[in-house]
Amino acid sequence: MEEQTFSEEEKYFARLALNLAKQGIFSTDPNPKVGCVLVREGKIIGAGFHVRAGEAHAEINALKMAKDARGATAFVTLEPCAHHGRTPPCADALIKAGITKVVVCSLDPNPKVAGGGLAKLKAAGITVKSGILRDEAWELNRAFFQRITTNKPRVIVKIAASLDGRTALATGESKWITGEIAREEVQRERLMSDCILAGSSSIIYDNARLNARYQTALPQKQPLRVIIDSQLRVPPDKAVFSINSPILLATSKENAANPSQKYPDFVKILGLDCNSQGKIKLDLLMQELGKLEINRIFVEAGANLTSALIKDNLVDEVHLYLAPILLGHTSRPLFLLDEINSLNEKISFSIAKIDKFGEDLRLILLPKSKLQEGLSKNSSF
Repeated sequence: MEEQTFSEEEKYFARLALNLAKQGIFSTDPNPKVGCVLVREGKIIGAGFHVRAGEAHAEINALKMAKDARGATAFVTLEPCAHHGRTPPCADALIKAGITKVVVCSLDPNPKVAGGGLAKLKAAGITVKSGILRDEAWELNRAFFQRITTNKPRVIVKIAASLDGRTALATGESKWITGEIAREEVQRERLMSDCILAGSSSIIYDNARLNARYQTALPQKQPLRVIIDSQLRVPPDKAVFSINSPILLATSKENAANPSQKYPDFVKILGLDCNSQGKIKLDLLMQELGKLEINRIFVEAGANLTSALIKDNLVDEVHLYLAPILLGHTSRPLFLLDEINSLNEKISFSIAKIDKFGEDLRLILLPKSKLQEGLSKNSSF
C-alpha cells in the first residue's frame, strides 16, 4: 500500500470514528467493529457504528443521521463493503448519497471485499485515501482479520498466578488470587470474546459457569461456552448447565455418537478425532470454531489444557495476571510442559503490554513462535 499523508484534522475525525467503532466491542461479532463520521465544511453531520451482525452498518447509520450528505467526507474505520451480505453494499450507499471523499483507516482482507469497496468508490469519481491510524484500526479488529484470512480464531489464554508462578493451592483453592479490579477486567475480556473455552476439570472441580458477568449500557450477547471433555464425564447437574445459553461439548467421536449422559437442549455435542493419549485434537477443534465464525477465544483452563494449547502452537496471546503474593512450592504450577534439557528448547514470549489493575499486574505476552505467522498490520491489505 502506498503511504499517504494525513492532516491533523483528518486524524481527529478518524479517531472519532475509531472511538465510535469501539462501542460495538461487545456486540458486533462475528462482524468487525466499524465506525463512521460524516463531515462537511469541518462540521460533523452524521455519525454511527455497527452494533450487531445483520443490522445496519456504520456508514448506513451515519447517513441516516445526516439525512443529506451531499458533498461530505466520510471517515470510516474499515473499507466499505461492495458485496451483498446480510445487508446491501455500503459503497453503493455512499455513492448514492453524494459523498465526495472517503478516508479509510484499514482495508478489509475479507476476500469478498479486499479492495473492491475502494475500487467501486474510485470508479464513481470519489476521492479515496486509506491507511490513516492504520495500526489502531488493525488492533481493533485483529481477531476478525486473523479468522477471515486463516480460518482460525485468535486464541487468548488467561491465567492468574502468584509471584512464584502458582495458580492454586495444592488443595485446589484459588479464590481469590487476584483482586476485585483485575477480576472485573477478566469479566470484560470474557464479554469481548465470542467464545469462552475450558477443560472438563474446571467444570467438575471448580464448578465454573463460563459466563460473562459484566454490565454494559449497549446491547451485548453471551459468548459461546466450549467445554473440552474427551471422556464426556462432566455431570449435567453442574452450574454451567443452569444458565440457558449455548454450550458446545467437544468430545471423542465415540462419546458423541453414544453419550452416556443427557444434557439440556442448548448443549450441542461435537465429536472429534483424538490423539494417541485419548485427548481430542485441539487443532481440529479450532478449525470447527473457525467454521462457526468465532473470532476470539478466551481460554480459562488449568495447567494441562493451557500447556497442551501452547505445545500445539495454538496460542496467540497469554494474558498473565500476577498478584503480589507467594503461595509456596507445593501449590499448583502455571504450566505442565515436557522437560526442557537445553535453553535452546525454551518457549519464548514477547511482552506486548503491561497493565495495572489495583495491586495486580497484567502481562500481555505474544509467543515468539507466532509472531511471524498470520496477518501483519504492515501487510499490503
